[in-house]
Amino acid sequence: MFVSPMLLERIEEPFNSDDYIAELKLDGIRLLLSKFNNKIRLYTRHNNEVTALFREIYENLDLPDETILDGELIVLGDDGSPNFEYVMERFRSKKSRHFIQFCVFDIIYYNGNKVADLPLMKRKELLMGLRFDQKRIVPVQWVEGNGIPYFNAVLERDLEGIVLKKKDSKYEINRRSDNWLKVINYKYQDVLITGMLKKERSFLLSNLDNSEHIGVMEFMPIVERKKIFSVINNMQTNETDNFVRFKKGIPCNVKFRNWTSNGKLRIPSFHKWIS
Repeated sequence: MFVSPMLLERIEEPFNSDDYIAELKLDGIRLLLSKFNNKIRLYTRHNNEVTALFREIYENLDLPDETILDGELIVLGDDGSPNFEYVMERFRSKKSRHFIQFCVFDIIYYNGNKVADLPLMKRKELLMGLRFDQKRIVPVQWVEGNGIPYFNAVLERDLEGIVLKKKDSKYEINRRSDNWLKVINYKYQDVLITGMLKKERSFLLSNLDNSEHIGVMEFMPIVERKKIFSVINNMQTNETDNFVRFKKGIPCNVKFRNWTSNGKLRIPSFHKWIS
C-alpha cells in the first residue's frame, strides 16, 4: 500500500529549540517500505514501485504485517558520506555494485494500526522497537534541541544539511508542513548565463571566462527572468530549434547543492545579480 509522504518546508537558518529534534538530511532517494498481505513493496515518493530493484533491503526482514516505514535510500561514498551520484547509479542498474542502505526515520502504519497521528517521539519509540539488519536498514539518529551546533558540524563535514522536526508533530500524509523544516548547506558560485533551452525555458551556465559549460539553471524567479529577456531583446543571439545562444554572457551568482563528478553544478538556482 502506498501513502504520499510528508514533505518539508525550507528555512534559511537553523535554530535551537527544546521543542525540536535535529536529524541529518540524507542525500539519497526518498523511499517508503510497505508490508501488507505479508508482501513487501517499495515505493518512491512519486508512487513509482521499485520493489524489484532493491531486494537486498528487505530480504529476510522480520516486520509486522500492515506496516509502512518512511526513509531515505543512500549509498555511502569513499569518504563515508551519502553520495547522490552513487545512489542514482544503483537506482538505474541492479548491476551496480554500490552497497545500498535504507535509513528509516518514521513509521506511518504499524501492525495494522495507523500511527500517523501519534506524536513524532512516540513513533520514534515504535521504530526503535523493530528488529532490523543494521547493515541494510538503519534507524536515523537524532539530537534534541541543538539545531545550530548540529548544522555547524554538518558544514564542517560538507554534508547536505539538516532536518528540524517538532517533537509533538503528527505525520501529515501528502502535505508539506512547517512542523518539519530543512536547512540546506548551499554552495554559491559566480557564473555567466550564456543561453536558454527553448522547450524547458531553462538557462545555460558557464564559468566566468565562458570557457566551460557548467550546468543548466531551471529555478529562477519570474521578476529575474523578465530582466534577462529585457537584456537579450537588445542583444545579438544565435538561435536554433532548441537553443538560444547569447552573444554575451550575463553574470549572476547561483546557489547549488554540490559539484558533480563531471564538473557540473547540481540543482543550481538564481541567487543574485553581480556586476
